[in-house]
Amino acid sequence: MAVQEDLVPDATTSDGTTVHRLKPNAVGLLGVVFMAVATAAPITAMTGNVPFMVSAGDGIGAPAGYLVAMVVLAIFSVGFTSMAKHITSTGAFYGFISYGLGRTVGLAAGLLATFAYAVFEPALIGIFSTFATTTLKDQTGVDVPWWAFAALMLAINATGTWFGIDVAEKLLVVLLATEVTVLAAMAVSVALHGGGPHGFTFAPVDPVNAFKGTSAGLGLFFAFWSWVGFESTAMYGEESRDPKRIIPKATMISVLGVGVFYVFVSWMAICGNGEAEAVRAASSSNPLALFFNPTERYVGHWAVDVMQWLMITGSLACGMAFHNCAARYMYALGREGVLPSLRRTVGRTHPGHGSPHIAGLVQTVVSAVLIGAFWAAGKDPYTGTYVLLAILGTMAILIVQAVCSFAVLVYFRSHHPESRHWFKTLAAPLIGGVAMLGVVVLLVSNMSAAAGPESGSLILKATPWLVALVAVAGLGYAQYLKRRAPERYALLGRTVLEETKER
Repeated sequence: MAVQEDLVPDATTSDGTTVHRLKPNAVGLLGVVFMAVATAAPITAMTGNVPFMVSAGDGIGAPAGYLVAMVVLAIFSVGFTSMAKHITSTGAFYGFISYGLGRTVGLAAGLLATFAYAVFEPALIGIFSTFATTTLKDQTGVDVPWWAFAALMLAINATGTWFGIDVAEKLLVVLLATEVTVLAAMAVSVALHGGGPHGFTFAPVDPVNAFKGTSAGLGLFFAFWSWVGFESTAMYGEESRDPKRIIPKATMISVLGVGVFYVFVSWMAICGNGEAEAVRAASSSNPLALFFNPTERYVGHWAVDVMQWLMITGSLACGMAFHNCAARYMYALGREGVLPSLRRTVGRTHPGHGSPHIAGLVQTVVSAVLIGAFWAAGKDPYTGTYVLLAILGTMAILIVQAVCSFAVLVYFRSHHPESRHWFKTLAAPLIGGVAMLGVVVLLVSNMSAAAGPESGSLILKATPWLVALVAVAGLGYAQYLKRRAPERYALLGRTVLEETKER
């Protein structure tokens, strides 16, 4: 009998349907924040993106680029969180857009979001494997093939999802705390030493400089790219305590907290080198010197060694968070029976852990197949696997974010006219949606530069077409269901558990 008490019971949706549910009340506010921030991967965003932004993007205006992106994403989040107060669903974008713009657009968005998160994990496995092989060789002389680390990360991610969100949360808290600490140590040390060799300079945080440099568009795209995944807060609503309060707070904390951190750390990295020296370091054969130089000068060589190891754990944390995201989107689509067989497979949860365990295993297989395909094609795990798949996933998720903003506009006009607000449900989502479309344009116009040595890759050239294909498949299949299986069409994006529905 004691075992039975530990089982996660099935749940009833607001329309009376019984579904396998995720473990309720498993995480609080900080847990949701950590899961969302993990997808942003602060140390990967800083060490991976900032040197490229400084050398080929908006130059010393990179911190200002982060400032601009933070403001835009905060405005987007106003509308996003307004909707989160009304709808709690693991499907997040899938549910929001279904309620706002209809089931057909909702399914297309749900498939796009699932596609994006599914390719983000193997992308992060690529950069994790690169960091692990180079760090181990540099510091110990041991040469381990990158695919061995890829297999290790696949196993860790699969295990974490199997045992539930509370286990993943505990691991991510440790990983995030350490990577944030070492970056903060560098930034604070530079500040305490008077801002570096030439003192403080405020040019890097002047918003005007975000639009200057070699390619301002490329720099701004990388700034927005650094936040990808912050919106994942909404998909943990069914597993959190008091989701109507927690999810909006967690989203804004993630956007603003990560934003302030990005601006401060990148600013101090430039100051710690000096403006001209920072550009030279970022453009050198070792662009990580942009961070390693001030860290060694103001903290100590030991901190550089630690930073290298934390780049490994940071990318691991990011990949694990994306694995959880992909599994939850698959579960959300599965429990609604988008395909009848899915309800009995990825739409089920573990009876004891309340985790989307089957969806997690499917995502592991998807990642393994993609990693294997890129390996067979001779792609470098960083310049090939990471860069190409990250661009592909980012394009898909940015389009979904833009559509979600417009869904907020329609939702409050048609469902809750009494809650409409000139800024929260009109101006903010409108500005956010247009801005997201602008970022998509930045991505498309700068894809070749962002891809670097893979600029001529067939995968890169096919990226817009692959995204379009997934969207069209969703639109077409939804229309098929509407005509041939209206009872299944009626469920699309509408699964809201009875205890989490709006009162």
